[in-house]
Amino acid sequence: MDGETSPRHSVEPLFPVEPLSPAESLFPPDPRERFEPAPGAVHLPDWLSPAEQRRLVHACRAWARPPAGMRTVRMPRGGVMSVRMLSLGWHWYPYGYARTVVDGDGAPVKPFPPELGALAARALADAYGPRLPEIAGAAGYRPDIGVVNHYPHGAKMGLHRDREERIDAPVVSLSLGDSCVFRLGNTETRTRPWTDLELRSGDLLVFGGPARFAYHGVLRTLPGTADPALGLVGRLNITIRQSGLA
Repeated sequence: MDGETSPRHSVEPLFPVEPLSPAESLFPPDPRERFEPAPGAVHLPDWLSPAEQRRLVHACRAWARPPAGMRTVRMPRGGVMSVRMLSLGWHWYPYGYARTVVDGDGAPVKPFPPELGALAARALADAYGPRLPEIAGAAGYRPDIGVVNHYPHGAKMGLHRDREERIDAPVVSLSLGDSCVFRLGNTETRTRPWTDLELRSGDLLVFGGPARFAYHGVLRTLPGTADPALGLVGRLNITIRQSGLA
């Protein structure tokens, strides 16, 4: 495995919680429409209910605790990602997968949670409907990877392709907390054409078929846009994937 090993990092408070009143509740969402920014890519606004969002934030806090918890990622050339990350099922590191946190504390990766698999199956059914059998890898979808990214204020993600998997099954992406400006590009280069989307808490984005290996990234987050009732500072993104690994 070619990824550089970075030193262990001390564990900071997980997704700092702001004081909440028991009477607080999630604000009603603005009405938004289903959008297909590219063939095989589907954006479903407000897909997660408020209760589901709260449960996922709670689960992420549990998954983020050591061992094999949230970590800072150092790239092979020495750069450090502004996003903090954890993996479930298989551990992602630049640029591959392992069963242990090879670029962190070395612990075995936490199991892939069945609830994420059930959410992903529902996501594909809602996104593709009767077209699902036409999307590569969707009909027999068996996800086994969950990657959770925490974007503190000021964090971003450069344009990249998810191509460490050995199968072209769709990627399911769930947003929690602060909104962000997400860029979905093309499959050939990091240049135009691309489409910029605002992803808000509870939104679902699925990309498969012709869009499966499109460049994509987060240009910026929009601090302060998370509903206070989530008790979350920053943005959480959960991506669910099928590895194709034995």
